[in-house]
Amino acid sequence: MIPSIMGVLNVTPDSFSDGGRYVDLDAAVSHARRMVDEGADVIDVGGESTRPGAVAVSIDEELERVVPVIAAISGFGARISVDTRHEQVASAAIDAGASIINDVSASLWPVAARRGVGWLAMHMAGDPASMQQRVPTYRDVCREVGDELVAHANAAAHGGVAEIWIDPGIGFGKTAQHNLELVARIDELVATGIPVALGVSRKSTLGALCAQADRTPDRPPAPTDRLEAALTMAVWAMAAGVSLIRVHDVAAHVAALGMAFERLNAPNHLQNGLRAG
Repeated sequence: MIPSIMGVLNVTPDSFSDGGRYVDLDAAVSHARRMVDEGADVIDVGGESTRPGAVAVSIDEELERVVPVIAAISGFGARISVDTRHEQVASAAIDAGASIINDVSASLWPVAARRGVGWLAMHMAGDPASMQQRVPTYRDVCREVGDELVAHANAAAHGGVAEIWIDPGIGFGKTAQHNLELVARIDELVATGIPVALGVSRKSTLGALCAQADRTPDRPPAPTDRLEAALTMAVWAMAAGVSLIRVHDVAAHVAALGMAFERLNAPNHLQNGLRAG
């Protein structure tokens, strides 16, 4: 099946991919409306950058960034998730209209259970400020990340959370090789039976892949110029059974995944005809 699309709405001045573009309420609301019109199933609102090396913001500042936006877009017809690692922010976002906690700390399931909302648990080694400075050594990154996520999901399910996703956390305390292996073996996470989410859009791993393909390893493309690689990985993830894909370019992903799904599920005679033509 075609994965649900989670459109990214960063209301931060320092996001790695679009920092500052949507800090204004009107700009944020307009972008959310555009993503819904393009086919986003979920709008993911984040008020604290979690890029490598990001400096933490106060809870009050995060609240000021996300709550007005969530309240303003709550009637747009898509679900709203709040990208946070803080209980107070998650609770206030739910009050404003969010129905999913996108939790980079994988620790907020008690809030999700108490409030009856969905919970997305992402794997992160360390915290954003230091996660790429002290990357763990994994014997088997897929197995170890998977085991940790399954343990979180089981705890949440036993604690009363009814809707759970797990996300391997591409770029969060991992090397480029770790990231590529996690994507290549994403079917192993899918095999756990827990819905899997994946976010690779515009990340540095895609930049490295593009630079390698272009034979310019010292000059990776800017985050906004990594779309082709993101679409390729999204199609791969869909074929592996991923349930939710977090993206910046909603229209392109909706179109690419729709076309790929039709092609992958075409009758044999149509496949043969396409190959022959």
